[in-house]
Amino acid sequence: MPKSDIEGKTALVTGAAKGIGRSSALRLAELGVRVAINYKTSKQQAEELAQTISGTGVDAFTVQADVGNLDQVRAMIDAVYQRFGKIDILVNNAGIIKDTLMLRMSDDDWHKVINTNLNGTFYCTRAVLRSMLKERWGRIINISSIVGIRGNPGQANYAASKGAINVFTKALAKEVATRNITVNAVTPGYINTETVNILSDDQKKRVLTHVPMGFFGEPDDVGHMVAYLATEKARYVTGQVISVDGGLAV
Repeated sequence: MPKSDIEGKTALVTGAAKGIGRSSALRLAELGVRVAINYKTSKQQAEELAQTISGTGVDAFTVQADVGNLDQVRAMIDAVYQRFGKIDILVNNAGIIKDTLMLRMSDDDWHKVINTNLNGTFYCTRAVLRSMLKERWGRIINISSIVGIRGNPGQANYAASKGAINVFTKALAKEVATRNITVNAVTPGYINTETVNILSDDQKKRVLTHVPMGFFGEPDDVGHMVAYLATEKARYVTGQVISVDGGLAV
C-alpha cells in the first residue's frame, strides 16, 4: 500500500538541517516524499539527515545555498531538478534573526534579515512556480512566526520579514488557486530549538506566562502541520496563516 496520497512527490525544504526544517523533512519523508535538504552552513547535520531519510528507502540529498543569494538559489533549484526532475512541494523555512532595539539596529542587521527571510522566500517560490503551474499541482508552505502577527520588542526586522511573508502567502494563494496549487503559512510560537535554548531560565519562565498551554512546543508540532498541508487532505486549505503556538496568538 502507498505510504500516503503524496508518495513519490518531491520536496525542497530550505534550512532543513536543524529544528523545524529538519522535522518537516522527516515528516514529509515518512509520507514517501523525496526530499532535497537545503543548508547554508550546517553541512554535517544536513548530511546526517539525508542518510537518515535514505535509510528508510526514500531518496534524499543535500544542497548548499544561501537563499538570500539569487545566483545560489538558481543553482540549488537546478540541482534539485537534475536529481528529481521537478519540485512539487516547497517549504520555505530558512531564516535568521539579528535582534536588537530599533535605535541600535544597524542597516546591516535590517537588510540581512529581510534578505534571507523575505527575499529568500520570494526567490525560492518564484523559481519553483513555473514548474508547479505546468504540472497543475503544488504545495508552497512558508514558515513564518507568531512575531509576524503580534510583533515583539527588539525584533522589528524579524517581525517585518515574517509579517510580509504572511501577506505574501495570501496574495500568491489567490494568484495560483485555479492551478491546484495551495499556498499557506505556518506561524510557530516558542519551539524548543536553538532560539529558545539560548534563553535563560528566568526568560523562559517569563515567556511561558504568555503561553496558555504553559509549555514550549517541539519541532514536530510544526513538522506535522507542514506534512498535513502538503497532502491531498489539505487540498481545500489555501491562503491561510496557521498558528502552532500553544495559544500564544489568542
